[in-house]
Amino acid sequence: MKDIQNLKDTRNVDIQKVGIKNLNLPLTVQRKNSSNQIVSAQARVSVSLPKHYKGTHMSRFVEVLTQWQNKGLLGVDIKGCLEKIIAKLNAKSGELEFRFTYFIDKKSPVKKKTAPMGYECSFEGRIVEGEYKFILGVVVPVTTLCPCSKEISQYGAHNQRALINVKVSYDEENQIWLEDLIELVESCASCPVYTLLKREDEKFVTEKAWENPKFVEDVLRDTVLKLRKHPFVKEFEVDCEAFESIHNHSAWAYQHEFN
Repeated sequence: MKDIQNLKDTRNVDIQKVGIKNLNLPLTVQRKNSSNQIVSAQARVSVSLPKHYKGTHMSRFVEVLTQWQNKGLLGVDIKGCLEKIIAKLNAKSGELEFRFTYFIDKKSPVKKKTAPMGYECSFEGRIVEGEYKFILGVVVPVTTLCPCSKEISQYGAHNQRALINVKVSYDEENQIWLEDLIELVESCASCPVYTLLKREDEKFVTEKAWENPKFVEDVLRDTVLKLRKHPFVKEFEVDCEAFESIHNHSAWAYQHEFN
């Protein structure tokens, strides 16, 4: 059969990224306690395409991902999977990203009631000119309480949920667990949030936020300082968005740094 994708293209345009996205598949995630969690993930995978090729072979992305899934390595060996994709498509660079919800059994602060809490996470691998880079991402919901509102009010202060989006990059020989990164991020907010709270727990988190007021700038700076001190982190991004309870807009702060 005639292969249109292998025909020559004369428009002289190298394509930086071409591939597939929103592919749903099961992913193996290693937990800190040495067990595995199987999650439903959305994959985005791409390669570079030289200007003389009309198109890439989209089916080959799925073929390699399926092979790694059948071997039980999908999520465990992102580098190997991406190297296979690049070789199979005769490309010079490529990217592979998985987005998924990761569940942690979280205890309430006082009554110690346990319930699963989901965190939006991502694994991303990039190979450019033979150099591999891994990026670990977490989106952590937290509580913030406004220091200004607390200062000027006779009683009460407005508080809101916020999302702290963190991405970190580190060397292959090291390991940063999702559980540890999530805990680090939560410690930078006015208070963590929980799936299950009894009355004693609700009292605790309300008072903890009151005693620990923070602007998004405070949350961002505290997160940045902890990531700067982390022995493995080489590069990081922090994005903090507070969904204001007294405004019809969000408060937002962002930082990108290399250690």
